[in-house]
Amino acid sequence: MTVTIRPYTPKDAGTTIAIFLRAIKEVASRDYTPEQIEVWAQVENPDAWAAARSNRPTWIAEVDGRPAGFADLRADGCLDMMFVLPEFQGAGVASRLLERVEAEAHTKGLEHIHTEASKTARPFFERRGFRVVKAQRVEKRDQMLENFRMEKALGSGDSSSIKVP
Repeated sequence: MTVTIRPYTPKDAGTTIAIFLRAIKEVASRDYTPEQIEVWAQVENPDAWAAARSNRPTWIAEVDGRPAGFADLRADGCLDMMFVLPEFQGAGVASRLLERVEAEAHTKGLEHIHTEASKTARPFFERRGFRVVKAQRVEKRDQMLENFRMEKALGSGDSSSIKVP
């Protein structure tokens, strides 16, 4: 199995929405209630979604040419979205996406990256050097969801330690 990372293009909007929805409904559902999943797994405005992905660095991970996940990075160093299809969980897709995000952050001179990780994603980020800054409870459509503000310091030294996929 070969994981490749490529830049997002506007034609990928529907694919990223499908990945987002399946990852929440089929993976995060083990850590959240059905009511929480129902309010989280929604994209109210597909045009706004597409604009957000197009207006910041966003990448698509493919496994043997098939879309498997995506990630993006806001200018403030926030890894806003990173989702992987259920059938590719544990296959290195998220790790490759995170490598690409970190390489981009390093290129932009960022000293830290941060994210708001779900209960499901927290262990992944902890294994990759993120630390919990604080536990949070966020409200979505009258449901409270727990997540974690997490941060990772990026090395300020030699850029050769950062792999660019």
